[in-house]
Amino acid sequence: MSTGEVLLWVIFPYVAATTFLLGHYWRYRTDQFAWTSRSTQLLDRRVLGWASPAFHYGALAAIGGHVIGLCIPPSVTASVGISESFYRWFAGIAGGIAGLVTLVGFLGLLYRRARSPRVRLTTTRMDLLTYLLLTVLIVLGCWMTFGHTLFTSSPYNYRDTIAVWWRSLFYLNPNVKAATGAPVVYQLHAIIAWGFWAAFPFSRLVHAWSIPLQYIGRPYILYRRRYAAR
Repeated sequence: MSTGEVLLWVIFPYVAATTFLLGHYWRYRTDQFAWTSRSTQLLDRRVLGWASPAFHYGALAAIGGHVIGLCIPPSVTASVGISESFYRWFAGIAGGIAGLVTLVGFLGLLYRRARSPRVRLTTTRMDLLTYLLLTVLIVLGCWMTFGHTLFTSSPYNYRDTIAVWWRSLFYLNPNVKAATGAPVVYQLHAIIAWGFWAAFPFSRLVHAWSIPLQYIGRPYILYRRRYAAR
């Protein structure tokens, strides 16, 4: 392995993962008042009404597909009767739909932020960085799905390369050869993804961890006593 390969495929992922974990801890302990999405709905809600749900639901579906594809080896899916061809088509179609929905929603959010002066004033430098990383990730993801999986005569199976490297990180024995054996677009997607997760704790995206799950079991209306019970 060259020095560059060690930096990209061994050191950088672990540094990014450590930054992701410690960054959240530091942010929560020191900056809880800014642990928010900094909602701009009151400033401009016309585009937000459709762009935000499209981005969030599409992103959740895409993340779920990534987790399944990276965590579950081909041998496991084959053992339950799922052929590689069926898996490729199912994952490609589902991932393509999720990617397009995410892209449309994200472009709507970017357009809204660029078009509205009031919304634009609330944008920080960290927002610009995360938007840039997200744009590259989404575009590369769509490119890989449609250009390397669906509309090609020789589809590429990332589960034999990038997925092997990704799982090997958790075994503390990174398989660099598996990562460098993937096409360049897959390598770029993987490296930029780690950069995105390193920046995540310092952005407004931390609000993703503040889902009010307690609302699921809470009644619609809460009745409280005006006076203390005797």
